Amino acid sequence: MLVAQNPQRTKTFLDYGKLEELSRLDPPSESEFFRILQKARKLRGLTTEEAALLLACTEAESVQLLLETARWVKNEIYGKRLVLFAPLYTSNYCTNDCLYCGFRRSNTLVHRRRLSSEEIAQQTRILLEQGHKRILLIAGESDAQSLSYTLDAIRTCYGVTIEVGNRKGIHGVSPTRGVDEDGARTARIRRINVELAPLEVEGYRALKKAQIGTYVCFQETYDPELYQVMHPSGPKADYRYRLYCMDRAMEGGIDDVGIGALFGLGPYRYEVLGLLEHARHLEKVFGCGPHTVSVPRVEPAVGAPLSQNPPAPVSDRDFKKLIAVIRIALPYTGIILSTREKPELREELFAYGVSQISAGSKTDPGGYGSHEEEASQFALGDHRTLAEVIDSLIDDGYIPSFCTGCYRRGRVGADFMDLAKPGLIKEFCLPNGLVTFAEYLYDFASYAIRAKGLRLIESLKEEAPSKVRPFLEDALRRTANGERDLYL
Repeated sequence: MLVAQNPQRTKTFLDYGKLEELSRLDPPSESEFFRILQKARKLRGLTTEEAALLLACTEAESVQLLLETARWVKNEIYGKRLVLFAPLYTSNYCTNDCLYCGFRRSNTLVHRRRLSSEEIAQQTRILLEQGHKRILLIAGESDAQSLSYTLDAIRTCYGVTIEVGNRKGIHGVSPTRGVDEDGARTARIRRINVELAPLEVEGYRALKKAQIGTYVCFQETYDPELYQVMHPSGPKADYRYRLYCMDRAMEGGIDDVGIGALFGLGPYRYEVLGLLEHARHLEKVFGCGPHTVSVPRVEPAVGAPLSQNPPAPVSDRDFKKLIAVIRIALPYTGIILSTREKPELREELFAYGVSQISAGSKTDPGGYGSHEEEASQFALGDHRTLAEVIDSLIDDGYIPSFCTGCYRRGRVGADFMDLAKPGLIKEFCLPNGLVTFAEYLYDFASYAIRAKGLRLIESLKEEAPSKVRPFLEDALRRTANGERDLYL
């Protein structure tokens, strides 16, 4: 931890002395450890202090028990569902000089590019043709990426449609929903989340009007002094402005927000506790915590020397532990894992708390459909296609979900949490996930993957709550016959 005097330290919702003290705790006693794990199984979350004690655990047996508890919590709330999405980078121009990022202003090795509307539409089309329904729109912070440009990009993405499958359902029944006037099945992006630099309240109101899903912005590090070192210049150098961006977003009407830290910059225990305190702050002020928490680790980036040798690297073992702690401390918050991580580790982490994953990702503008990655933000660990990821998920018994039902039914923000906390959200998530998975299988999957996937659906549909089984049976039948976009 860097030691320096910073007037911003005492003027935020974070108690930095408390965070530093908690991040250095010794492991709990055996009785305290088991008390916390028992509390976790009540699915009501943990205090920051309790989470800090779990983060302090180092003994292999204790860590394994922690992971098993997180596995149980994950299964109780999310079951075998994993939501899939893809990032769409529209620009890599940036006025910031973040030491770890390939888009940093002083990087002369990166080819700068901003996509035109036609290029954005083409990238969206490629993602649709792969089977994606949800995208995360991302760009560097620059005048080249103005708010009006972003709003145009959102409209462009939502406006793209592609034709899929045959003109008749697989049982010869003409489709009646999710089709164009000629009777062909069509697909479009159903939900766009955005990861953008902080805005003023009016900017967030404009994003809300543009019908975004979740607004995502990472604090990177919650330590103000370390933050200044990592962000020496540009608008992002203002720690406080970034820290309060979610307050402004929620004031501007954004129902769902996503927070995150970049692990590898500072001690991971401190950063996890910062994330939890951020979540508590939003819950206290707005009555609703973050919809998602992201947990990226620093990965190598061309032109960003610090990324080659992170100052506080997080081992795979500690990475599993911190994800498990976040899962049981914030049981109803989605945890997002990107393709920064290698396939083997990703597959292991699904069990310990991850609920949303990117797949088939490219981290450079115009990267989809291109074999070059000269403008990437960071190196990828998982280079598999969406189809390959889904094939693996099926083998492991997971449901690849493309569901956007809650967004479009208005089950967002506090309304979502009101259903999630008593466990009622299961009545929607499993059937909607299975139906969107069936859509993918009929419209985009190879014969072999389709056959495996349909067998998985058949084996899992009985796990749906009895009150929604009639809808599920009917929706699966109608989906097989060509109808699309059926959801509770």
